[in-house]
Amino acid sequence: MLTFNKTHRRSAGDTLIEVLFAITIFSFIVVTALSLMNQGVAASQRSLETTLVRQQIDGQAEVLRFLHQSYVQAYQSGQTFNLTDGVSSPAEEYYKIIQFVSPGGLGSRTYASPFGATAKCIIPSDVNKDFVINPVAAKFTDVKVNPTVFKQETDKYAYPQLVYGTGNALASSQGMWVEAVRSPVVGTTAGYIDFHIRACWNVIGSDVPMNLGTIVRLYEPRT
Repeated sequence: MLTFNKTHRRSAGDTLIEVLFAITIFSFIVVTALSLMNQGVAASQRSLETTLVRQQIDGQAEVLRFLHQSYVQAYQSGQTFNLTDGVSSPAEEYYKIIQFVSPGGLGSRTYASPFGATAKCIIPSDVNKDFVINPVAAKFTDVKVNPTVFKQETDKYAYPQLVYGTGNALASSQGMWVEAVRSPVVGTTAGYIDFHIRACWNVIGSDVPMNLGTIVRLYEPRT
């Protein structure tokens, strides 16, 4: 009889408290692991989006430099521009930008708008004063050219980007825009334009939107 009791005690199962304790520990480990995995996925997603947005911003900067260089070469050769003939060139596109940001122009600014962490993305701050460049066609685009060009970044477009229509026409700019601030005209002193290229979008795992931008200063010739 004594041998039977010892065997019975050794083969008895865990108590209810022991089972609940084991389930609690297991659940804690699983929840922690899932949380770390989600944080890692969100960080990877933000990093990927930042890289893609930088490429979009760099595209704007490079095409602005290209248009500016074309304008300087045309200026030195004494070329003039006819904005009503329906024919354009890279130099003429930059000339449009100069007219756009000149005093009295639609996009005339004395300073750039505030930019940084906000409760939400405001794209852009003033659609009438902002523009974007179609890097494929090297074309200047504002709300006069395309009244609905500026769009808020949405779930369909997870990060700021340019959306094209047929024939590489620029359909919309999702969460990205350019603000230009021209230096005051002082005699024959060479002026410049500061191009504030900006992007804003909502990111995974954060209530604060992501802001990214750069400034390109391009000098203009004056005689």
